[in-house]
Amino acid sequence: MRTDNNITIFRKDYTPPSFWVDTVEMGFDLDPKATHVTTRTTLRRNTDSKEKELVLFGEGLKLVQIRMNGQKLARTAYQIDKHSLRIFNPPDNITLDIETQINPIKNTSLNGLYVSNGNFFTQCEAEGFRKITYFQDRPDVMAKYTVMLRADKKKYPVLLSNGNLIEEGKLSGGRHYAKWEDPFKKPSYLFALVAGKLVCQEEKIKLKSGRKALLQVWVEKGNLDKTQHAMDSLQNSIFWDEQRFGLELDLDRFMIVAVSDFNMGAMENKGLNIFNTKYVLANAKVATDADYAGIESVVGHEYFHNWTGNRVTCRDWFQLSLKEGLTVFRDQEFSADMIGTNSGRAVNRIADVRMLRQAQFPEDAGPMSHPVRPESYVEINNFYSVTVYEKGAEVVRMYYTLLGHEGFRKGMDLYFKRHDEQAVTCDDFRAAMADANGRDLTQFERWYSQAGTPRLKVSTTYDAAKKTYEISFTQSCPATAGQSKKLPFHIPVAVGLLNAAGQDMSLKCQEQANPTDSTTLVLEVTKAKQVFHFTNVKERPTPSILRNFSAPVEVEINYSDEDLAHLLAHDSDAFNRWEAGQRLAMRRLLKLTAAVQAGKPLELDTMFIDALSKTLNDTTLDAAFREQVLTLPSATNIAEQLKVIDPHAIQTARHFMRSEITRHLKDDLLTAYESNLTNGKYSPDAESTGKRALKNLALSYLQEWPQDSTFDLAHIQYKNAKNMTDRIGALSSMINAAILSQKDSASKSARKAAQLALDGALKDFYNAFKNEALVIDKWFTLQGSAASTDVKKMRQLLKHPAFTLTNPNRARSLIFAFCNANPAQFHAADGSGYALWADLVIQLNAINPQVAARLARSLDRWKKYTPALQEHMKTALEKVASAKNISKDVLEIINKALAA
Repeated sequence: MRTDNNITIFRKDYTPPSFWVDTVEMGFDLDPKATHVTTRTTLRRNTDSKEKELVLFGEGLKLVQIRMNGQKLARTAYQIDKHSLRIFNPPDNITLDIETQINPIKNTSLNGLYVSNGNFFTQCEAEGFRKITYFQDRPDVMAKYTVMLRADKKKYPVLLSNGNLIEEGKLSGGRHYAKWEDPFKKPSYLFALVAGKLVCQEEKIKLKSGRKALLQVWVEKGNLDKTQHAMDSLQNSIFWDEQRFGLELDLDRFMIVAVSDFNMGAMENKGLNIFNTKYVLANAKVATDADYAGIESVVGHEYFHNWTGNRVTCRDWFQLSLKEGLTVFRDQEFSADMIGTNSGRAVNRIADVRMLRQAQFPEDAGPMSHPVRPESYVEINNFYSVTVYEKGAEVVRMYYTLLGHEGFRKGMDLYFKRHDEQAVTCDDFRAAMADANGRDLTQFERWYSQAGTPRLKVSTTYDAAKKTYEISFTQSCPATAGQSKKLPFHIPVAVGLLNAAGQDMSLKCQEQANPTDSTTLVLEVTKAKQVFHFTNVKERPTPSILRNFSAPVEVEINYSDEDLAHLLAHDSDAFNRWEAGQRLAMRRLLKLTAAVQAGKPLELDTMFIDALSKTLNDTTLDAAFREQVLTLPSATNIAEQLKVIDPHAIQTARHFMRSEITRHLKDDLLTAYESNLTNGKYSPDAESTGKRALKNLALSYLQEWPQDSTFDLAHIQYKNAKNMTDRIGALSSMINAAILSQKDSASKSARKAAQLALDGALKDFYNAFKNEALVIDKWFTLQGSAASTDVKKMRQLLKHPAFTLTNPNRARSLIFAFCNANPAQFHAADGSGYALWADLVIQLNAINPQVAARLARSLDRWKKYTPALQEHMKTALEKVASAKNISKDVLEIINKALAA
């Protein structure tokens, strides 16, 4: 399991560890420049392993001392290299004492033990523990941990680790200690410690069993007023998991700690979750509706890992989706249940699928394509991917769709009964689901082993005389990196049939058992070609296929525009109602893109405008749902439908469509804006959030109208905003307003006034929030993604005093916004955007390889772009590949991109 540069690790080569570890006792004498770590482990030989030596992983460590069974180990008895410590001929039972020294303040990778703003934090997933001490740092080695922390009390008054606090006290020289014990076995990647000047909000709750538990949210001083939502989300998560899955918090306390320097969103360390501040800190002044929703989701996600990931963990990193896909599904269900309404659940589902199509479908089609359970990797951090997480969640959701609510719960119960405190595989989870329900899910395994997005071609036939209706499915899956031939998947396809009045028909399917008067059936497509026959169909229906997006597939079906308009107006499945609108929009966007490339006039038909108008003005629909329907497919979604990507043609097509929608629906958009104002005290509840979403979308559309009256509307909203959602919504509309790019000389004075107002607003925003790091991240993102921000402006922003590459949030806020959300400028015809990208990847690589690797993904599909852009992209990729000291994180991505 070594991870040297260019060494590929294969799932097929898995071997069990040579030794099991029963207990781990650790002592830390914390010092920013020289932390001493003493580790005592008790080990016993694994009789199932053929490995005779004991191999411990370690990186960047200074070995001070090593003793085995009380005796100092002779130098000839072990060997140290850059990545490991190898002990020759160890006995079958060992007590191993190791002392190491590390330098946390120089650890800019933010893996292992590091310092952020004067405080100590850890991040050990996936392979960070080996940067703390020499250890069998792999997820299938589980043990019970006891941890002693010692530090200067004035500098580090708070000392935290996993589990329960069992002792604390004073030491000489102004120092103090805290001893923590985790009563449950865990792998080393779940180890955590925090030390520093922190304050907490705490509450005690009563669990379902009657036990009491202490909940704490720890933050830096000055942020305590931003913790209530995180605390509420944690309590809701705990009570939801009790009710939905019968899973109770198993510790006496549960802690969340917020840190500003963090590579990920959060980490589920047992009982001591460490969070990026982005997913903890919120109040009406600094957080948007999206921030509130994100905090609820991520707090839920990390808490749910307490069982799905901690109590039962993954045997090896190839099984990562065992915990991540399952837990994403759980947090999605939690967020949907917190809203409670059917339309609210639909809006959540739409957001999940937008993410899947925007990020995971392109990954499936690119050089970094891999199955939900990968077969190999060079750097495991590169496989914390949307495929493992988001597609993994869709795989879990398919179990739920196939087995139903009760069947899925039975499978979960059996999974925990069989595997509590074990490290297991995706196959073990599938077996629990199958055995608990008496189902054969052998074919379902292909969702784990085959990469790519399956395509489902649908055709229908209606026989009026016999009153029968046939739905034929043909499934296929394109070749992906390393996989050319694909076998049929087991695909659950939820279908409904609408009559001419838009009502659901009662379904009777010859091939599928179904309850009486069912209006939605889950058809199980398991063959390359399969036909389902419906009887007693009294009129030709309009089929509603893949309701609630019941499988992560692309559906090809020959809907007419009239069919889609009918579904958009009437489908009882809110997801497919939205999907019909997206299909109508996509058809036109693809035609417009082709017209731009051919130099033809651009036109948009009134039928599409009318369909949008009906939805916009249908006040019986939730505002949040209307906002989703009016949101056009993204540039990335459009690109996925094209053989050759022309970013500028796509951008022109989307801009034209938005302009035409505004031209025809300006009055309706103004009405939607005015009727969805949310006066009074700010609340992030679903209804208020939906109203603000629709209002701000309407405002953004109105900025496509190149007149100062609509710009003034945005400017007034900015000046009068009482919450961050409205303030950001107004500023975003202003920075992307059409009036700023108008070339008509008659509007010169209006353009100048608008530019002055925007400049003033940007300056005012910065001055008002310069001490709120997360808000300044938003300020950078707005500018990085603005179509007016070219490479020259980017280089200026990179020199701004508030910008730094060392903080992942800040780096992502500007650089990732430009490279991933500003296609007009990043894909500049002269290649200057790619040249900037290459420089930044190289710079970030020297500081934080994980962040650099994420940025490297921006060009991994370079061969799908126009030839002129490809040449510039290739030059940039080769520059990174040839740079000195490029990490394996980055090199794996660059090499796969160039070899594609």
